[in-house]
Amino acid sequence: MKIKCIIIDDEPLAISIIQNYLKDISNLELVGAFNNPINALNTIENNEVDVLFLDINMSQMNGLEFLKTLTVKPLVVITTAYREFAVESFDLDVLDYLVKPIPFDRFVKATNKITNRFNALHNKPTEISLNNEPYIFLKVDKKLMKIMLNNILYIESLKDYIKVITIAGDYLVHKSMTSISNELPGDNFIRIHRSYTIAINKVTSVEGNSVEIGKRRIPIGRNYLQHAKQVILNIDTED
Repeated sequence: MKIKCIIIDDEPLAISIIQNYLKDISNLELVGAFNNPINALNTIENNEVDVLFLDINMSQMNGLEFLKTLTVKPLVVITTAYREFAVESFDLDVLDYLVKPIPFDRFVKATNKITNRFNALHNKPTEISLNNEPYIFLKVDKKLMKIMLNNILYIESLKDYIKVITIAGDYLVHKSMTSISNELPGDNFIRIHRSYTIAINKVTSVEGNSVEIGKRRIPIGRNYLQHAKQVILNIDTED
């Protein structure tokens, strides 16, 4: 079964980029692209639309305001040039938040999340292949180590190094926190402190300004608190 998608964006180039990306995603089918939300309303409410790729800052109507008006709500992926709407977007239960310009690999991670949620909603099993399990290579002691993303618990910044704490062990890597955070998929990793990035699905509890992963309690920085709690609690609630 194809997952039916539409795009709403008032920038033709932005629509074109997502259209081209979708051509390489075999299980997603584009059924419409609109340059303003009003024109898309009839398609959403009278057709089977599974996913909406939605811009926020549009001339005719704000995307988030449009989202609040929907009586039939598909899965929503925000596509925007503005980072500051993330908290409000997740409060509206969006599935993902993509910041333009959107790299193809980040788009693919969003479509994987779409597939998993779609399968869960339709009681379809998600095929898991160990060969396709996502990973990154990190330079540890002069050699490149293959680290499976699902094994990562959290990452701690240590001045010019980071410590990657995984189920299999800890790895000291000469890399900045900003750099590693940008390499990790945003659907399951979030920076919660100047010194910590965590795997959201490894959080076992949230208490005050901290989270617990395994036996370790990790602080949430004041500047990260609102967004971090929103994202973590949304995902935990859905699980």
